[in-house]
Amino acid sequence: MSKVPEVTAYFWIVKVLTTGMGETTSDYLAHRLDPIVAVAVAGIVLAASLALQFYVRRYVAWIYWTAIVLVSVFGTMAADVLHVALGVPYVISTAFFVVALAAVFAIWYASERTLSIHSIVTTRRELFYWATVMTTFALGTATGDMTAVTLHLGYLASGVMFAVLIAVPALAYGLLGMNAIAAFWVAYVLTRPLGASFADWLGVSRDRGGLALGTGPVSLVLALIIFGFVGYLSVTRRDTTAGRRGAHASGR
Repeated sequence: MSKVPEVTAYFWIVKVLTTGMGETTSDYLAHRLDPIVAVAVAGIVLAASLALQFYVRRYVAWIYWTAIVLVSVFGTMAADVLHVALGVPYVISTAFFVVALAAVFAIWYASERTLSIHSIVTTRRELFYWATVMTTFALGTATGDMTAVTLHLGYLASGVMFAVLIAVPALAYGLLGMNAIAAFWVAYVLTRPLGASFADWLGVSRDRGGLALGTGPVSLVLALIIFGFVGYLSVTRRDTTAGRRGAHASGR
């Protein structure tokens, strides 16, 4: 049985919300805890969450999306460590994660002959999937910070730009016949800087171009919204094949 949700509007909404929450939660923890402690704690909790995800035999909404949130937090920290702790420029870290993602895709395809998320039915494919997810979060974090800070676009302008860019693979797929798997992964990568840019804009101080609502409050609000969506999906199963068939049969 598939270990990931069906790609529906709910999938994209929750995915963008988790990227924003991961960004602001990472920033919040980094300013409240020692960075090394924050990374260690996030890594331990993420490992436990992934262990549960691998343990279950099918897709379970709250388990899957909890893992995604924690990947978002940890992936943000991983990208930030390269820049803050090691002084690696965002341009370099973005290029590094592009190469890393290409390598993961190449190894995955060489092993399984497909990159489709609809094929996540074995442990090995699930390992490739989560390695890809982790890398896309780190890449998206570095890319969003590069456009906002290095290129001086600011968080709001960056968010608007990525909102426009994420429509490109959708249009290319619908109008030009772009490969569905390629279109999915391009959009998936872009969800990270899209959600993170708007979350940063809401949370960071005014002298950094934000609304100064605070990373803690923004994280809390996003968590509550995500909780609501995941609770709905857990009950209705609208992001599973069986749930969608049932909704279609009932005319909903």
